[in-house]
Formats: sequence, structure tokens, C-alpha cells
Amino acid sequence: MKNTYEINDLVHVDFNYNYLDDIIKRVLKHEHVKNACFSIIFVDKTEIQRINKEYRGIDKVTDVISFALEDIKDDINNDIRILGDIYICIPRMIEQAEDYGHSIKRELSFLTVHGLLHLLGYDHMKEEDEKVMFALQELILNEAGTTR
Repeated sequence: MKNTYEINDLVHVDFNYNYLDDIIKRVLKHEHVKNACFSIIFVDKTEIQRINKEYRGIDKVTDVISFALEDIKDDINNDIRILGDIYICIPRMIEQAEDYGHSIKRELSFLTVHGLLHLLGYDHMKEEDEKVMFALQELILNEAGTTR
């Protein structure tokens, strides 16, 4: 089996995001991930705020939320890793691209890498963990030629 993922476009974006396939493959290859599946769901501000409030207790819009299933340390031995789901707020992503002065491609790629690294166990709650995760994000994006 190989890595599989599905992108669910619940907001019907009007731009091409086929480049995410390369970005996703780079993350999985870099992390030596095989036989994994996960979903990326594009949502609007109302939905991301609802999710953020319900699951994190934060009643505000955010850019990306990841639900990592491997955080639950079940002792299940199988050949397939079920990583979880990544929710990306497309309107917030577009605003951030404008705010940061870079392309939609760069911002969506960043949020995808960020969310996928969370599914793979990376976090940025502590400063040393943040340095590791953010350096890896930049490395992957730079390797893909998706710079600021």
C-alpha cells in the first residue's frame, strides 16, 4: 500500500491547488512515512470557528487545525497509519497571504505542511519544539521551491 490522502473542498475554492500533491509527498518522504492515510478539509470561517470553539475552547477563527489520531497511543499493530484530519480555513489563508505579502500557493503550502507535521507528532508548545518544527517546515517548502 502507499500513502493516500483526500482533499475535501467544502468551500469550493476557485484556484488550482494541485501543487499540494508535491508538498505532501515531500513531507511524507522526509519523515519516512509509508502506508498512511489522512484528509485535508477546506472550510470557511464559520466552520473553523465552530471547530476551534468545540474542540479547543477558543471562540475565534484560526487558519489550520489538525486532529491527529496517532496521539491516542493504542497498541494496534497494522500496516496502515491513520494519521487524522487537517482543517484549513481558506478565507483566513487568503487573508494571511495578503497580510504576509506572499502568494496563496505559499500560504496554502505552509498550512498544509504545518498541519501534516502536527499529524506526525510535531508541536510548537515549547520554544525548542517550535524551532525544530518551524525549521523543518521551511526546509520542506524551500526544497519545493515555495519560498516567501
